[in-house]
Amino acid sequence: MSRKEVQGPIRDKEKSKLRFLNAVGKIIKSKGYQGLQVTKIATVAGLDKKLIYRYFGSVDNLVNEYLKSKDYWSKISDVELTEIDLTDGGKGISKLLLGYQFEYLKKSKELQKILLWELSEPKSLLRKLADERESLGEEMFVKITDKHFMKNSKNYRAVMAILISSTYYLNMHAEVNGSYFCGLDFKNEDDRSLVQKTLEDLVDCAFEKYE
Repeated sequence: MSRKEVQGPIRDKEKSKLRFLNAVGKIIKSKGYQGLQVTKIATVAGLDKKLIYRYFGSVDNLVNEYLKSKDYWSKISDVELTEIDLTDGGKGISKLLLGYQFEYLKKSKELQKILLWELSEPKSLLRKLADERESLGEEMFVKITDKHFMKNSKNYRAVMAILISSTYYLNMHAEVNGSYFCGLDFKNEDDRSLVQKTLEDLVDCAFEKYE
């Protein structure tokens, strides 16, 4: 006779929280952010809606935790960066993070939905996520590239703003309105590799111009 696994309250709580988080993701992918009502989330999770308030305090806190789990810049700490040489003024890490983001956005349909949501509706939890994302980016600028570029630090920030936003738009355009942009197929690996290389080249150009 097999031994029944004991389910402690802590483990049950974590499993239930994960079910709620997964439910938020399913709703965003299928219905968009308009479908994030407490009753709908509970139904998809197959749990009592009272547990949302017990475990997260509010629906907004639940959604915020989900958003952070999917946001690229909130996950940077998960990337192994300790072996990157920062004596180059941040050139290597700029290329690495742009490349990771470009591919992460392609794979994460949830993040694409989140970014569209940020653009279409002013909401406090989305502003909080954007502010946290900005703080993480600011840390890299202040600690690394600002020190390297000195008086031209804002010029480099402007270049990065354009490059980062382009990775957002090109991936979302390919997903929603067709994969071609300027004659490049953003669902074709060769064309994507070309864009990856061009992102790196533009970082090199910025370093040559502003350092």
